[in-house]
Amino acid sequence: MKISHWTGLLAAMVCLASPLAQADTAPAFNSGDTAWMLTSTALVLLMTIPGLALFYAGMVRKKNVLATAAQSFAVTCVISVVWMFAGYSLAFTSGSGFIGGLSRFFLQGMGLDAVNGLAPTIPESVYMTFQMTFAIITPALIVGAFAERMKFSALLWFTALWSLLVYAPIAHMVWGPGGWLGGDGVLDYAGGTVVHINAGVAGLVAALVMGKRIGFRHDAMHPNNLIYTLIGAALLWVGWFGFNAGSAVAASDRAGMAMAVTQIATAVAALGWMFAEWIVRGKPTLLGMTSGAVAGLVAITPASGFVDPMGALWIGLAAGVICFWSAVYLKNWLGYDDSLDAFGVHAIGGIVGALLTGIFAVKAIGGTAGVLEGNLGQLLIQAKGVGVTILYDGIVSFVILKVIDWTLGLRVSEEQEREGLDVTQHGEQVYE
Repeated sequence: MKISHWTGLLAAMVCLASPLAQADTAPAFNSGDTAWMLTSTALVLLMTIPGLALFYAGMVRKKNVLATAAQSFAVTCVISVVWMFAGYSLAFTSGSGFIGGLSRFFLQGMGLDAVNGLAPTIPESVYMTFQMTFAIITPALIVGAFAERMKFSALLWFTALWSLLVYAPIAHMVWGPGGWLGGDGVLDYAGGTVVHINAGVAGLVAALVMGKRIGFRHDAMHPNNLIYTLIGAALLWVGWFGFNAGSAVAASDRAGMAMAVTQIATAVAALGWMFAEWIVRGKPTLLGMTSGAVAGLVAITPASGFVDPMGALWIGLAAGVICFWSAVYLKNWLGYDDSLDAFGVHAIGGIVGALLTGIFAVKAIGGTAGVLEGNLGQLLIQAKGVGVTILYDGIVSFVILKVIDWTLGLRVSEEQEREGLDVTQHGEQVYE
């Protein structure tokens, strides 16, 4: 054999032994998918801080503005740590049909090339952080139901315990590997059950356990600054594209459709609430339009990867009208004090969206047909997902709240509530 042949053979052997030759065993991350998911993660975080913080802060009384905004900020910090500690592992690693395992306890083993099988084209660190932002906003939404009356210390404990004992199991059952509800065919593209029904039901339980605010139905409890609420709602709307389109976990055609139906449903829901209010009360309000938009965002969330634009239109219209009825009439009839309508918008909107997903799902878009395409069983499966979420969430949330109440105490004193949480819980206030 000629020297040149030996040289070529030796060079080939060196290449095979080099790290570059082993590249085919490394994960094949897609830079486009990764870039989109990094963007989506930032958009979803924007929904909580500053979006939800401003949305809620504008609706409370002036003496509770800072405390309400501080709750969203604190929830973001607490859940970031809890998710790293155990939440992600319990939700998104293999375990049972009910809960995941501890293979990612404290995110152990998550290096640069780590992959979660649910999102094989992006680094697991990106997928973990994306899901963290969902885990953050869910308990932050609950705050709206008990605004103006919970101790800040109780909020911190409730947030951490609820995330581990309620959010992580529900997320695993619906989205996790081997999850029971997901395996049974429950459709929840971006969090109708996991996020919104979950948050709204927990909020109602908290409002019932804590009781009504002092002066409920007697004192004026008008929003202090609807410009804050408008800015917050606008940030939620923009951030929701990361929430829904990001749930494709890829820069794909399905992400594009999710974005389109999100925009349509949100606009229609805002108009639905606006016209319902206009007919009933004689005037369309800014608060009503922003609340309707959020209701539409909530309702399209479970459906966004499964329906077409016409389905989105009907889901948005139903959400706007039904959530208006829930926030204005159902709450008054039943007499509970859901301060900022967390239950009326998020639980009711989530239920509407989850059930209508079973009706309007299009097989050519999401791989599963709904009732309109002849699959009546999908509506029953959706109802099962809704029922399990309500039952499990309601029971465990009640237990967590009662334990905190018996030990630390849930509610501020009457004197502190009258003075306002800004001063009594944080020692600061908004000055003229």
